[in-house]
Amino acid sequence: MSWRPRWSRYPDSSHAEILVRVDGAGATHGLLDHLESLNTTRRTMRCTVGWKMTGTGETVIGKLPEQTRETSLQQDGRLQEGYFVAGPTGLNAREGRPKGMRLIVRRVRPSGRQIANLTAFEKKTGWRHSITATNIRHMWGIARSHQQPQFLDAPHRDHAEVEDRVRTNKALGLHNLPSKSWEVKRGWMLASNLAADLDARVRLLSLHDIDDLADAEPDTMRFRLYHLPARFTKPARSRLLRIDASRPWVQAFTTAWQRLTDLPAVT
Repeated sequence: MSWRPRWSRYPDSSHAEILVRVDGAGATHGLLDHLESLNTTRRTMRCTVGWKMTGTGETVIGKLPEQTRETSLQQDGRLQEGYFVAGPTGLNAREGRPKGMRLIVRRVRPSGRQIANLTAFEKKTGWRHSITATNIRHMWGIARSHQQPQFLDAPHRDHAEVEDRVRTNKALGLHNLPSKSWEVKRGWMLASNLAADLDARVRLLSLHDIDDLADAEPDTMRFRLYHLPARFTKPARSRLLRIDASRPWVQAFTTAWQRLTDLPAVT
């Protein structure tokens, strides 16, 4: 996916880059080596992946001086109080990271549902730790960005939006596969993903400034727009879509329709 930073303090120099974000379930040395091999003189492949916590890692983390930890940043650049990140060089060496990668440690107070899964080290310290590996070495236009781990931690955490897209796809048909046939399943998944993409494009291109619809869930879109009662007629060789003006959300529907029909044709 292309990476366009959200923060106003990020420069536009990263627009040509490709950022791949993977959670801990997909983080392997083989994946990192493969992503690194995709770099060419004309293409830069950046990545951030979750990293497995080991006993060695916990030992290094336990020795980190408190002053080396910095307050995490939110996606808009504001401080995220209660969350801390650090970039220990000793951890990079001991964890056997691939060449060109660096590891970043993030800690936060555990929630009630996370307590049962804490390691003995985390229960002792009272902090839940996670590690991120990244090959992002610096960010153009930001002085000392390579020395500030919070600038590299925030882009990785933004990958959590993937879970929202998975939930949306399930609501648009991916939750139930209709057949035992592999070919039918492939077609169903393709259709579901196309529906999710169309739903996202409609909101992005025509509902971006309409409250309660710009980020609406599929069920909300169905109830308010997609299932809006209407009648299609053809008087005098013309085509008309007649909608009861008293229906709620009619204005939003007509606004979206007009904006979509005004889009230039693909050439």
